[in-house]
Amino acid sequence: MFTSIKTSKANKELVTQLTNKLNLGAENVIARLAFSYSLARDTKMDLQKIGDAQGKEYNIKVLFGNYADIYIALIATHYGISAADKDISKYVKMHIDDGLALINKEVTEKDTISGNDFLINEIEKGLANFY
Repeated sequence: MFTSIKTSKANKELVTQLTNKLNLGAENVIARLAFSYSLARDTKMDLQKIGDAQGKEYNIKVLFGNYADIYIALIATHYGISAADKDISKYVKMHIDDGLALINKEVTEKDTISGNDFLINEIEKGLANFY
């Protein structure tokens, strides 16, 4: 298993901006949300299009806390690969980068949105899919 990942250089500042704007906790919280947000879109990332790794570095323990195995299992299941696959960290990085861009686009389109508003809106959208 990998020990750390780095976001793209472009997302280094973005993660700080989103952390400050949404006020949901530390930067690793935004990174977790970004990962989940991207993965929920059911998009498959193309490893040939991986961005640079010159941004914010996250230790896996800081990034995923005690649930690293669950996050890794989500990626493995999404891509139909083993949790020990050598490319797992690349997929995690790509989904974090993608999710940060998606969240930024979502919150930029709304002048005033709190982190709680963002989360509630996304939960409501997800629940609507069950009906």
